[in-house]
Amino acid sequence: MKTLLKPLSLALFVAATLLMQKACNRTSPSSNPPTQSAHTQTSPPSDTLPATSPSPYFCKAIGGPYIEVGASLIQTSDGGYAIAGYTTSFGAGDCDVYVLKLDANGKLQWTKTIGGPKKDDWGESLIQTSDGGYAIAGYTKSFGAGDRDFYVVKLDAKGNLQWTKTIGGPKKDDWGESLIQTSDGGYAIAGKTSSSFGAGGYDVYVVKLDANGNLQWTKTIGGKDFEDGYSLIQTSDGGYAIAGTTTSFGAGEWDVYVVKLDKDGNACCAISQTSQVGSGGTLSSPTSSIGSGGILTAPTSSTSSGGTLTNQCP
Repeated sequence: MKTLLKPLSLALFVAATLLMQKACNRTSPSSNPPTQSAHTQTSPPSDTLPATSPSPYFCKAIGGPYIEVGASLIQTSDGGYAIAGYTTSFGAGDCDVYVLKLDANGKLQWTKTIGGPKKDDWGESLIQTSDGGYAIAGYTKSFGAGDRDFYVVKLDAKGNLQWTKTIGGPKKDDWGESLIQTSDGGYAIAGKTSSSFGAGGYDVYVVKLDANGNLQWTKTIGGKDFEDGYSLIQTSDGGYAIAGTTTSFGAGEWDVYVVKLDKDGNACCAISQTSQVGSGGTLSSPTSSIGSGGILTAPTSSTSSGGTLTNQCP
């Protein structure tokens, strides 16, 4: 029975992933997306809702005519909020990274879309950085070495694009799911890979970048079946810990998977549970051809304004 359930579990996971991606396969709006550059940011007009006194609650909806999803939320140092996810209403491609900034009362301050001309560029994890800006990790199908690569985006405090990086291999999926800023000012990202490195179908994939987004190291950890890293922290000894799921090890079909790395990304898994630890990945900088600021546009059409905020509380 176990051997029958395991392929079924993986098939359900793949089916769920395909349904998520299908949301991005829509017809583009009638207004043509900007074509000056591989990466495009769009900025909406100012929020026109009247100012309100501080309130302990609010309910807002922000989006356009198609599909917008908020995947990661943080409270910012000014007491407001920032959200990252994806949009199919705005941007350069069918599905772009979508970043929104609200004040403490939920008033829309700005939105940005970052992506390329192809279908899927998603934001999965958002942090505020030590310089007051923002960093987002997710995946891209517009740039990189393979079908889907890790996508890391750095914005300044006003949402202006500073740099983007892709990390991945020549095959299938490299998907960034958890991002942190490290004690040395750099970044670490955890997710999964099914590219040409690793032990199985999907392995945990951990990437370390310096403060400027330059690649320092990558690690893969896993067994012969499926492993994924959902959550990443830096530990008190300067190392890293990742929590996720495994179908290669444990007592059941899907078990919690917890991996501890040292500061250089080394793991003991190859000794303790016959996991394989490897490394791999190609770093690319999609914005290098257009400079550090990218191309900024302020379109006026209703389908490119970056989002309409709806107040759902009286």
